[in-house]
Amino acid sequence: MKTLLLARVHLGVVAVLSVLTLSACLLVAGLPRAMQGSFDDALRRTLRSALAQQVDLTVRFESHGAEEDLRERGQFDSRDKEFRGLVPAALKPLVSPPGTGTGHMSAETFNTPVNGAGGSTYINLGWLSDADKRVSWVAGRAPGATGSTRWNGASIPLYEVGIVDEARSVMGLQVGQTKIIGETHPAAVKIVGVFQANDPADPYWTHHSEILHAIEVVPPGKVDSEKYTTALIPDSALAALSGADRNLTYSWVLPIAPAAGGSFDVPELGAAVASMAKTVTLHAADNGAGSAFSRSQYRLDTGLPKLLSDFLTALATAQTVMFLVLGGLLVVALGVIVLGVQLLVDRMDGALALVRARGGSLRQVAGGGARLVALAVAPAAVAGYALSYLVPGPMMPVVHAGPLLVLGTAVGFAAARLAVTHRTPLHERRDDVAGAPPSARRITLEVLVIGLALAGAYLLRTRGLTTQVAEEGQDPFLLFVPVALTLAAALVTMRCYPYPLRLLARLAARRRPAVPFLGLTTAARARSAGVLPVLILLPALAVSVFAAVISSGISSTQRLASWQGVGAPIKLTSRLNLPADAVERVRRVPGVEQLVPAQTGSVQLGYLGETAEILAVDLAGWQRLLDGAPISVPAAPDTSSGVPALVSPELRGRRVLDVGWQQRTKVVERGVVPALPGFFTQGKFLVVPFGVNQRPMVNTLLIKGDADPAALVKAAGSGTVTTQVGALAAITDDPLTGSVRGVLLITTVALAAYALVAVVVMLVIGAADRARALSFLRTLGLSDRQAQGLTILEILPLVLVTALVGLALGLGLPAALGPGVDLSSYAGDLAVGDYDLDLITPTALAAGLAAVALLGAYVHTAISRRRNLGAVLRVGDLS
Repeated sequence: MKTLLLARVHLGVVAVLSVLTLSACLLVAGLPRAMQGSFDDALRRTLRSALAQQVDLTVRFESHGAEEDLRERGQFDSRDKEFRGLVPAALKPLVSPPGTGTGHMSAETFNTPVNGAGGSTYINLGWLSDADKRVSWVAGRAPGATGSTRWNGASIPLYEVGIVDEARSVMGLQVGQTKIIGETHPAAVKIVGVFQANDPADPYWTHHSEILHAIEVVPPGKVDSEKYTTALIPDSALAALSGADRNLTYSWVLPIAPAAGGSFDVPELGAAVASMAKTVTLHAADNGAGSAFSRSQYRLDTGLPKLLSDFLTALATAQTVMFLVLGGLLVVALGVIVLGVQLLVDRMDGALALVRARGGSLRQVAGGGARLVALAVAPAAVAGYALSYLVPGPMMPVVHAGPLLVLGTAVGFAAARLAVTHRTPLHERRDDVAGAPPSARRITLEVLVIGLALAGAYLLRTRGLTTQVAEEGQDPFLLFVPVALTLAAALVTMRCYPYPLRLLARLAARRRPAVPFLGLTTAARARSAGVLPVLILLPALAVSVFAAVISSGISSTQRLASWQGVGAPIKLTSRLNLPADAVERVRRVPGVEQLVPAQTGSVQLGYLGETAEILAVDLAGWQRLLDGAPISVPAAPDTSSGVPALVSPELRGRRVLDVGWQQRTKVVERGVVPALPGFFTQGKFLVVPFGVNQRPMVNTLLIKGDADPAALVKAAGSGTVTTQVGALAAITDDPLTGSVRGVLLITTVALAAYALVAVVVMLVIGAADRARALSFLRTLGLSDRQAQGLTILEILPLVLVTALVGLALGLGLPAALGPGVDLSSYAGDLAVGDYDLDLITPTALAAGLAAVALLGAYVHTAISRRRNLGAVLRVGDLS
């Protein structure tokens, strides 16, 4: 057989099949790369956006005596080299070299009281290995050598120290002052300079916020505040600093470089961190001078495992969603290619039958057809695979396997179809004979598939998943249920849709016009050629609708999560009390429409040390501020008998609580609230009226409007502003969320395009037979308008029924999958459960399919009208 001659004869179909193959291979090879690349970007962004204190590997050691002290910088350097040698191989690419990033060494004391201050003022000492690069001196000078001084008749160390500028205003410290620190082992600190950070926004300072800021806090159950600051000391002070006299901790920070991370490595990275933590704990360090640390005193402090675990959970969910939608896209793409192969095989049927009748073997016939299909799809598959290299992202096995699967499916289907069709020479097929009814075996198998699909969906809803997806991979059961449900819906559709059409055909037979009866009767005839369009259209619509519903559900839940996270359009919080004039200044800021002051804090319950969080606020004013928002707050309780309080479930049933805040107050339980937007989600908490204290200390402002956050902070004098818009942006800007929604959008568009192509190919496959039938009917007086109606009635029912079933399946899949797909990671940790039935996209898809079917009917009728009726009659006579 001359393959090139056949290709030239059927050039149009070959071209269509090539385009379909090219697009399919590009999608199945390119989308996984793009998806995996986005996952890698998401990991790097997650590491970059997290606090350096959370990401970096910090080895700590607490000295308890002179034999454990490090007296000079060289000892720190040798320890740093030793700790870097303990880093597992999987972590080494992520650990930055010494002296880069946030890497450094430090020594700090903690809880060092100022002598005679009654435990209200603390000045700690801190040494940073790279302080000369991190700070600049704005007053005085840098600290110098450590000396000694006399105090209470004894000689004590005298440290020259520098303080942060905040300490001057918060703690009243000044250059030139000398303070005595410590009670049992006193020492003197002389303030010789004031420093500021060269770059306060540098992630480095998250390791040492206590050095960069002076802190004032009110401990639970107390009225007076406590003030803390950490003063910088020079290298020379290390010789005098000892764990025998102070609470002293040494630290070595090994910085993590986010750019070196990859999502494939996340499970291995988590295990590597755990291994290093164990190794550090058990390691006995010996610097060659005979000194050694106790095995129990080493520890590795890092939030990296928790960060990686959370990312892995979100990644596993993203992979699950991607697997479902990309798997559906692959199935639909293969189905459309199979339709194209069927169209080409049908066009070659006459020529191949002639070859078979003239003595050609079945191998020659099937092989010749398969070679023609291979000629059409192989170059396109290679081109699609090559184009996928333009998509940024790592290479994975699926990138290579996808195009091979497409190529193998096309060629294999062609060979199998031709082998079955031409297994005997001069095969005859009469379309006017009703097909044989399905066998009992086939009916039993179909019922079994439908039953298993329904049972699988029920079990998935009731039992959930049997594996920890983040740790053990995808649960095969989760991947089985959508496929089984789609197959079951396709089987039910194929079996049931002819029956209502036959009923309509019987009703149409009683009427005078013949077109409705002929059209519905033709549509109701169950033919094998109608199987593939159903199997393609149904999953295409189901998966695209599923993707649209998931995307819409994520979007609406993200908005709800942003409101619940902030609790108001704008929230200003301050560590310090906001006086009345500051609140009024904020109220007058342009853009502020409503303002509700509030006070938060920790209170003592009773007299046994039990504590709880508390919020004093005007609930009625807060509710007015939230008018039109998707969240609400509880109604204000009755204040007629005592001070009312809304309590958390942990405090339920106590009726009356003795609260120690600014003053001792008895509050009466008036209701239970499980959570409060913007403030509490769990634990012990109370909500009381704003005037519960005689002098409310406002530290929180709830604001409605579009005021500038910087202007609000300036008017208040201090504080931090969070907005609902900003919280929503932080959620939606998450790279994993963007990846999921981006792939869902691409998949929806691609599946819609494939569905339309399937309708067009379905029209073309039956075009010859349909044109012949219309030509015969035209000799009997069929008008062009009647021919169009007949074509529409033949095609449109299958399209509409399949579209409705696909729509129903797509809307039901999120509920059917239930706990199997946890999308809370992409919605601010809020469960995505109530999916809005937004029918815009599904309706547009169904309308597009119907429009294509109608357009195809008109085009087909116009082409049929050009045929010579005499030629048709002669062909009919010969057949």
